[in-house]
Amino acid sequence: MLSINIGTSQSNDIESLALQLAFQDQDSLKVAISLKLIESLYNINEYDRAFKYILASEKLCQKLDHKKGIANMAYYKALIYAQKNDYINAISGYGKSKQLFETLKDTLCIAKVNNSIGLIEIKRGHFSKGMSFSHSAIRELEKRHLKAELNLAYSNLVQAYNSIGATDKAIEFYIKALEVQESLNDEQAIYKTKNVLAELYASRKEHRKAIEIYENIIENNTSNDSILGHIYPRISAEFLEFNDYEKASKYLNEAYNLNTSKENKEDLLMTLNNLGDLNLRQNRLPEADTHLTEARNVAETTTNKLELLKLYKLLKALDSSRNRFTKAFEWQRAYYELNTKLTEEKLVQKERLYKPLSHIEHEPHHLSDHISTPEVVVNMLSDSNNNADGLKMSLYSVASALVLVSIFLVLNYLKRYNNIKYTKELEKKNLSIALQNEAFSQQIKHLESVNNVKDKLFSIVSHDLRDSLSSINGFIDLLKDGSLSREEFDNLIPELSENANNASLLLFNLLNWSKSQMQSLDPKPTLFDVQEVFISKIKLIEQRLESKGITLINRSVKDFAYADKSMFEIVIQNLLANALKFCKKGDTITITNHINHGCCIISIADSGIGISKENLSKLFKESSFSTLGTDNEKGTGLGLSICKELIDLNHGKIWVESTPQIGSTFFVQLPKSQPV
Repeated sequence: MLSINIGTSQSNDIESLALQLAFQDQDSLKVAISLKLIESLYNINEYDRAFKYILASEKLCQKLDHKKGIANMAYYKALIYAQKNDYINAISGYGKSKQLFETLKDTLCIAKVNNSIGLIEIKRGHFSKGMSFSHSAIRELEKRHLKAELNLAYSNLVQAYNSIGATDKAIEFYIKALEVQESLNDEQAIYKTKNVLAELYASRKEHRKAIEIYENIIENNTSNDSILGHIYPRISAEFLEFNDYEKASKYLNEAYNLNTSKENKEDLLMTLNNLGDLNLRQNRLPEADTHLTEARNVAETTTNKLELLKLYKLLKALDSSRNRFTKAFEWQRAYYELNTKLTEEKLVQKERLYKPLSHIEHEPHHLSDHISTPEVVVNMLSDSNNNADGLKMSLYSVASALVLVSIFLVLNYLKRYNNIKYTKELEKKNLSIALQNEAFSQQIKHLESVNNVKDKLFSIVSHDLRDSLSSINGFIDLLKDGSLSREEFDNLIPELSENANNASLLLFNLLNWSKSQMQSLDPKPTLFDVQEVFISKIKLIEQRLESKGITLINRSVKDFAYADKSMFEIVIQNLLANALKFCKKGDTITITNHINHGCCIISIADSGIGISKENLSKLFKESSFSTLGTDNEKGTGLGLSICKELIDLNHGKIWVESTPQIGSTFFVQLPKSQPV
């Protein structure tokens, strides 16, 4: 609505000036009104109409010898030529207007002309020349604090420095341009400048600065889905550089929802590529496959070759991880070919940018320069009769030379072709060998990992599991020998039950941990009632709760989560066993669940001995960490590590809050529906 009102206001001003001009009798005032009218028409891109007024006003200025008017008319005429890409007339007009302004000693107008010359030279690829004019203009414009003109001048220099790869200087003038744009409150220009600034910082590996700018854009455009859809995939790529998967995932899920409905698929392709990258880093190969397959389909509808290049690289990594090396080689070759093509295009573009004036500028201005007079033609004919024999010999010599040159060129071409062919075959072989080496390296790492798992497994079995089973065997041997009375046996049953439960949970964790280490766990998510899981798992520990004198308060309510139910059961069983392990007689364990931001939040709190700050940082790690319980219960230190892995597989979170001697609360967050 605002833009419509502004457009209407400008149109009214132009019509008012046109009427004033029509009814004005005084010639000097006519020049002033004409200039205002031409400036207004130029500002709203009505170049043809402005040009008509310029031609009429020029005649009047020349008649009055109005030098400033003549200079301004030449300047605006040059501006219009520049907008129409008529560089020759534009440069000529700028030169003429600048000469007149120098005569008038009008430093401000000289600066404006220099600024315009700088812009046109930079557009033509004459960066050194263009930057010289722009810097000259900036000095005068900064003195006078002319913000609109400074914005243009800074933007000119940014374009030049970007084109020659001087990123530091480009960033310097982008920051200056941004300050001016913010003072002018030009929201569209501010967004564009910040966007490019963030990309420049990202290209220099200054990812924190890029994130700060992207976050600022998001903060200022919370309701603009178009801008958010563009920024979210880019900020997620920056978080991936820090392996911050949680934030990257958050932005990518939102980006996917925003970009699937947009006609422009560029941002969707980047989103899918980054989703594929995220899942590859987390070894979620099926999800990575899904996103990268969709990215391949989207790539067919876009022209973004850089994202296509990234897609090939990700597909090669995916197929290598799945031991599909033939397919991986095909993606590597596609990557190599496209990368070579883009490099060549960049070189060609660079050559064009630095190419001197076009051939048109070097052509003669008059056709008559090439036309000979009749006398010259007659002399030429007579000379040719006298030198006929000489010409024949010359022709034979030229023909012989051409034959020799042709043979040389053909031989040179064949040699070059064979060299190129050999080089390509060698590159293919090298790529194939590189992929095979990568495969062997991955297999060696996998075997080393499996071997480490085996060693760890045997170590735990030989110590912790053996102790629990030995204790149980001891009870059975005493019972066999008749060494225990009935009363003594009844008193030892709780301890026997405790050892059996410990051995069961230990074996349970060992089997799940070894499976997760040796092969990829594949969750099968469904909707299930979390309260039912609590009830079934509480029954398993009722006897142990009673024997330790611990009270369990179940405040859970019927609610649904979307995850693999069996994996969730493993997590709850471990968390309840942990709470029981670190509680003393008289302590309580409280189970609750609620909904927060569309997610299911589960908490298991205890009033036990708590966890020190030093030990908090050791939880959920892959390396085992364990401490003795309040009754000297042992553990493998694998329980929480397994819990985290299972929750991560189900797109959830797990964390803990604890205070020594007050207690601990473990939280689990799970989605209530299938994540995107």
